[in-house]
Amino acid sequence: MNYRCDCSLSCDRLSNPILYNILSQMDNRKSNENYHSVPHRCNCETRRTIGLKRPSEICKEASAVLVKTIHFMKNLPAFNQLPPNDQYLLLKNCWAPLFILGLAQEHVDFDVMDMPADSMLKKILLNREQGTDTVNREQPTMAGVSKLKSCLKRFWGLDLSPKEYAYLKGTTIFNPDVPDLKAGLFVEGLQQEAHYALSEVVQLLHTGDRGRFAQILLTASTLQSITPTLLTELFFRPVLGPTELLDIMVDMLF
Repeated sequence: MNYRCDCSLSCDRLSNPILYNILSQMDNRKSNENYHSVPHRCNCETRRTIGLKRPSEICKEASAVLVKTIHFMKNLPAFNQLPPNDQYLLLKNCWAPLFILGLAQEHVDFDVMDMPADSMLKKILLNREQGTDTVNREQPTMAGVSKLKSCLKRFWGLDLSPKEYAYLKGTTIFNPDVPDLKAGLFVEGLQQEAHYALSEVVQLLHTGDRGRFAQILLTASTLQSITPTLLTELFFRPVLGPTELLDIMVDMLF
C-alpha cells in the first residue's frame, strides 16, 4: 500500500484531477496485488498548525515565567545603567531566549494538539474586522514546537544550577550584536564579565567536567533558532488576543 500525506493528495487533486484519477486507479491495482512500497515522507510538520492541549494552565505558567524574566532584567544594576533606548532594544531582541531559559529553569513542560485551519471565509471576515496583521500572523507549527521541546530537553539534561542559569541569562541579555545600541562597548564588556562568571561557577561546581562550560554555550546557541513569534502565538496569544506582547513587556520594564 502507498502512504501519501494529505497535503500531497490535495495538490494532486487541485493541480491535475485527471492525473489524480489515473494514479488512484494504479494505487488500487497495486493494493489488490499486495504491492508494498516505501512509506512517503514530506515536510508536513512545517505546515501543521498546533495549539496547547491545556492552554489555561500552561499559559498561566508561561506568564509567570515571563514576569520573572522581566523582573530579572529590571533588577540588574548594570542593565539599569544603560540608556533607556538600549534597554528597550535589548528587551525587544533578547526576551525570547531569556524566556526559554526561564521555561527550562522552571521545568515547564507542555503538550500540543493539531488545530483546524481557518476557512477562507473566516480569514476574509477577520481581515475586515481586525486588519491584515491578525490574519498574517505566523501560526505555531509542529516543526517549531519540536525545536523548542528539543532545546528544553537539552537544558534539562545539563541540570544547571540556579547560579549557572543566572550567569547564562547575563550572557544572553547583554548582547552587543543587537543593532543600534548606543552603549555597545559597555554591553560587550558586561557580556564578557557574565561569560567569565559563568566559567568560574562551572569550574567550582563541576571540577572534573572540563567540557561542561563549552557544552552549556553550545546548548545556549540553539536558543536563537526559536522565533519570538512562535513563543508569542503559542503561549500568550490565547490570553492576549490582539494585544501586542512587546507593549506589555515595555510597561512592565519601565
